[in-house]
Amino acid sequence: MNWGGLLLVMILLSSLVPGLIIFALPEKSNRPRTVLNLGGALFKLLLILLMNVGIYQGRHFTVRWQLLPGLELLLNSDPLAALFSTLSTVLWLLTTLYAVGYLEQSPNRRQFFGYFSICVTVTVGIALAGNLLTFLLFYELLTLTTYPLVTHRGTREALAAGRVYLVYTLSGGAVLLVAVAWLQVLAGPVEFGGPPVAASLGAAHEGQLMALFFLFIAGLGVKAALVPLHGWLPRAMVAPAPVSALLHAVAVVKAGVFGIVRLVHDVYGTQFAAGLNLLAPLTILASLSIIYGSLCALREDDLKKRLAYSTVSQLSYIVLGVSVAGPLAAIGGLVHLVHQGLMKITLFFCAGNLAETLGVHRISEMRGIARRMPVTMAAFSVGALGMIGFPPMAGFVSKWYLGMGALAADRLWVVAVLVVSTLLNAAYFLPILIKAWFTPPDCSWSEQGGRGRVETRWMLLAPPLLTALLVIAVGLLANAQISPLAWVKLIVGLEYGP
Repeated sequence: MNWGGLLLVMILLSSLVPGLIIFALPEKSNRPRTVLNLGGALFKLLLILLMNVGIYQGRHFTVRWQLLPGLELLLNSDPLAALFSTLSTVLWLLTTLYAVGYLEQSPNRRQFFGYFSICVTVTVGIALAGNLLTFLLFYELLTLTTYPLVTHRGTREALAAGRVYLVYTLSGGAVLLVAVAWLQVLAGPVEFGGPPVAASLGAAHEGQLMALFFLFIAGLGVKAALVPLHGWLPRAMVAPAPVSALLHAVAVVKAGVFGIVRLVHDVYGTQFAAGLNLLAPLTILASLSIIYGSLCALREDDLKKRLAYSTVSQLSYIVLGVSVAGPLAAIGGLVHLVHQGLMKITLFFCAGNLAETLGVHRISEMRGIARRMPVTMAAFSVGALGMIGFPPMAGFVSKWYLGMGALAADRLWVVAVLVVSTLLNAAYFLPILIKAWFTPPDCSWSEQGGRGRVETRWMLLAPPLLTALLVIAVGLLANAQISPLAWVKLIVGLEYGP
């Protein structure tokens, strides 16, 4: 194993080893557990940055393990893997800090942080997977490692949500397993980064490739929360706020849409998929999910459930960008992979602050709440305005490229979908901001939450502030050489050419 392969292995071990050690620690070992969590997160970030520098300089890192003839595990670095793994690692660090503060007085912290670290290991494994078999392995492990996090509270409601989560995700995983096995029978081992395997099979297997594509979408669409496969996501909101933030911004849902990106770009190839008329139905499905998720969000009074339905809508922007089949739309979709993560994690951090500090869970309880928690609501406002698409925030950049890409592809109806979606985003976010900032406070909560503090514990306040600043920064500095947009342009350039 060369040093590049060792780097990839160390990236995985940097969170796996701390997670396993945490399981062995006594429940009351708070400081060692915190040191392991934050130390592992910082070390992983350093390793990811080293990998990114190497990729930018044209280096290629890979490591293989032969399991059986024709079956091998493969870790591979490419710009798309770097994009997803960097997002996962940065947000894991911030979520770990937040979770330490949020669960300060909670039971079963050893179990929580152990699975939390392993969950991030698996998520980064999905990002670095170099072939379909490795992707499938980590994809299924993600279900198993996130289930204990969803059911962490142990209540009847949490256990019921966990059962729904398992039914959906294991069913999707079974469908994905069939699709992977079928394609491997046709084409042999399927690696990412080279010529698309489906395109190389050609017209001789056209019917099977069309059926396989929709089988893959059905399997991946569960975690991607595509309608009508999204039903588990609002139910999973019974999990603690750090878990909700991780599920919606980094781990499960992003694994699904990342898999769809790999499917279109690396397995089929955009032009070949478009030639088989596979992308038009995917565009329609993404558009329906965008509108349906927003309409459901409108009727929710529970804050976390409104944010969950917003995720159903916003995730489909990524699928929409990939399926429109043009470089500008692909840029908009892929950069939204990062932008949505930053905005959504900000919103869930803030929702967690309101629940943990004041016991506020419903939008109807948020009258004048910005007077009691102005910093939290300022961060929430940044995330919400970004989701709507106000310039110069992150969401505006994504929607601009999606809209320009739709126009370039002569898909005026896609532009109409984006306009309607933006109006619906405003309809379910602006009333929250108006209620919080411009209506008289409700005395039933205004005296709660410990007036001795500035607002809430600093570990709960710092992460949403940092992510809110990032939402603004990646919009203002979108054209900077080290911005997510610049990196996405590199990825799309490899797919479509300069």
